[in-house]
Amino acid sequence: MPSVMLPKRFLSVKLLRKVKSFSTSANVMPKKKPKWRSVVGLEIHAQLNTKSKLFSGASTNFGSLVNDNVSLFDAATPGTLPVLNKKCVEQGVLTALALNCQVNNVSYFDRKHYFYADLPAGYQITQQRRPLAENGFLEFQVFAPAKKRFYYKTSRLKQIQLEQDSGKSLHDDNLKRSLIDLNRAGVPLMELVFEPDLSDGEEAASLVKELCLILTRLRTCSCRMEEGALRVDANISVHREGEPLGVRTEVKNLGSVRGVANSIDYEINRQIQELEGGRIIENETRGWDAVSSQTVPMRDKEVKLDYRFMPEPNLPPLRIDLSSSESDLICVEKLYSSLPELPSETRNRLKETYGLSPEMVNNLVNEDQLLSMFTEVLEAKTSRDPKIIAKILTIELMTLVNKELTSLSDVKWNPKILGEIIDFLQEDKINLTTAQFLLQEIANNNPNSPGEIVSKLGLAQISDSAALQELCSQIIKDNPKMVQQYRSGKTKLLSALLGVVAQKSGNRANMKQATQIMKDLLSS
Repeated sequence: MPSVMLPKRFLSVKLLRKVKSFSTSANVMPKKKPKWRSVVGLEIHAQLNTKSKLFSGASTNFGSLVNDNVSLFDAATPGTLPVLNKKCVEQGVLTALALNCQVNNVSYFDRKHYFYADLPAGYQITQQRRPLAENGFLEFQVFAPAKKRFYYKTSRLKQIQLEQDSGKSLHDDNLKRSLIDLNRAGVPLMELVFEPDLSDGEEAASLVKELCLILTRLRTCSCRMEEGALRVDANISVHREGEPLGVRTEVKNLGSVRGVANSIDYEINRQIQELEGGRIIENETRGWDAVSSQTVPMRDKEVKLDYRFMPEPNLPPLRIDLSSSESDLICVEKLYSSLPELPSETRNRLKETYGLSPEMVNNLVNEDQLLSMFTEVLEAKTSRDPKIIAKILTIELMTLVNKELTSLSDVKWNPKILGEIIDFLQEDKINLTTAQFLLQEIANNNPNSPGEIVSKLGLAQISDSAALQELCSQIIKDNPKMVQQYRSGKTKLLSALLGVVAQKSGNRANMKQATQIMKDLLSS
């Protein structure tokens, strides 16, 4: 059948229809929804490290008998008045300075009313109108497990305020009744309110860890979360990219760093699932159930209390001296001069002075005892290689600690014992495998010194070139097939041959020398 030429006009109309059809189908294709964004802000309650309470002389000792640390004021006995603890103010100001805050020369105390059995007075004394300090920030490192890298994050610190803690309710399921322990009533707290600058649980956990390092370095808080010395409340919301912030929920009284990370990540995922299922997020307070690994409702917005803040009539304004005058007021300038080296400064010093890797630096700074060991071992003999010291402490010793075979507080880990092992390793008298063995022997309470163990068990490293050459030659002779395959291009077999060297020498061969000798013999 002969082909038929269509008119040009028909072709243009047909083409136009195709274009129009394609355009129409493209328009009805669903657009990809923007990604979910999560927003997290923390409120952290840190117990000040003082022997007495914020407004009374009662003890703050942890573990005392029930209702043993209770003054008449703590029990809200009529006629008793608060007396501000000067040490609490000094520690609060010191913390504010370390966190780059603006300290207010005048701050006020307020009453926050709510009625519950663990608060005998019916109100908490806190700072609402004008806190102790404002407008600070905290820079910290976050480890991203997925990308295996560290990155820096900064969270703004809205304010630091002083306030008293409440008591503790003890619920007895068998007796079907609740009892009250007022030992914590009046315990001094700093509330640190951070802006919602975080995006997930790992960032929140990293902030808490860095804050704990700073507070323990300042000695303003023990940060023993298992004792309630530091508690975290997390405000969490999610929203689509480019849309307004979502409704937030608050997860209260998080008592561990991992609990902070896990609860926030769970709550983020829960809110996303609720919204994608067409449901709404309630503005509610939730708790973290560590057993079931989920957040659970505590109270919703309908039953939230009206705290009816009012000025505390029994306390005058708190005045702080921002200059260096010789008054009886608390002097900010004097406190600033007493600031110790902060964790970020220690990291920079270790990195710049000793050239340590970021991982080693973080491991040392994160453990005060480990950092003390590093400093003591190095100061005892300045010719020691800081990198070898850091490697032995942060990797080999911590491996034993993590296996619960020893602890950093054990007196056996003194500069003399550790220094001897490091000297042997640095002088090539032993290799790393032997160093690991020595650490394990000492952890197992071997009473001998590292030198005595090496001598008795014959663990000295073989570094004699002639002896190593003879050993490598014999291994080449005994393994002709592997040697032939290596020389045919399977160079990965070098590791297998070196493994035989280590085995035949009882893990005493100087593997750096043995590697070079083996390569030379195989290429000849």
